[in-house]
Amino acid sequence: MGDVVAALDCGSNSTRLLVAGTEGALERQMRITRLSEGVDASATLLEAAMQRSLDVLGEYRSTMDQLNVSRGLLVATSAVRDARNGEEFLARAQRVVGVDARILDGHEEAKLSYQGATIGLEPDPRSTLIVDIGGGSSELAVLFDHELASYSMQLGCVRVTERALGSGVVDAEHDAAARTMIERELDRAFTLVRAFALVARNVRLVGLAGTVATLAQLDAGLTVYQRELVHHRVLDRACVERWRSTLAGEAPQERLSHPGMVKGREDVLTAGLYVLEAVMDRFGATEVLTSESDILDGIAQSLLG
Repeated sequence: MGDVVAALDCGSNSTRLLVAGTEGALERQMRITRLSEGVDASATLLEAAMQRSLDVLGEYRSTMDQLNVSRGLLVATSAVRDARNGEEFLARAQRVVGVDARILDGHEEAKLSYQGATIGLEPDPRSTLIVDIGGGSSELAVLFDHELASYSMQLGCVRVTERALGSGVVDAEHDAAARTMIERELDRAFTLVRAFALVARNVRLVGLAGTVATLAQLDAGLTVYQRELVHHRVLDRACVERWRSTLAGEAPQERLSHPGMVKGREDVLTAGLYVLEAVMDRFGATEVLTSESDILDGIAQSLLG
């Protein structure tokens, strides 16, 4: 089988595993663990949230053993970056999985996400912009003048839900609060990263992570996940708005009735769609190309050389 590596991502909303060899992916797993629960308010990872993630990592270690993983890398992102006890969690996670572990800064996260999301993409005369909507942060990255320009926005589906939108039916007050929060972060991104304004209105937008993948499943009406129907699916602006509006008018339990809704995302997906919709508008993108290749693929590629 040759060299087999593992890439693990302790994200704000999910904990994920990719096992890959020189011939490609051997195993992909994802579990909703909501590591970021309460972090935005307390700047501390809750013990229960940490334990949920550690339990899943223990299961992943068993999978890695079964597949003869020789080495790997675990990365932690927004929730762990923002928490006072982030290093403590990282040390515990490393003991469970037995591979190197690192907390990524926003640029490192964007770089690996860009690397993974652009694997296998056809050439395009437009600039390729990726938006990685996570639980605690959302990364924007574009290759401009042969350098990767990126920004990590303090916007994620969990953070926007907890701070502004709420998890239930969205009223006018919460709608306005979420839009204001998102627009302010986009203003910061455009102020600090000159390349964004220069590529706006001429980008191929590639969306990745749970918000976009779940939207693609909803659009396809999938009751069972099928990667080939989600990966590189094209979703237009009207699709994003339709689902954002539909879900905003429903309680979380009602959202679960839609084929394609992932259990564990029903309370936060709406916030993620608010972020996606705003990014599309700010960059003048009429559609988003979904990518199921993401930061895990970027990590695996870097490990395999």
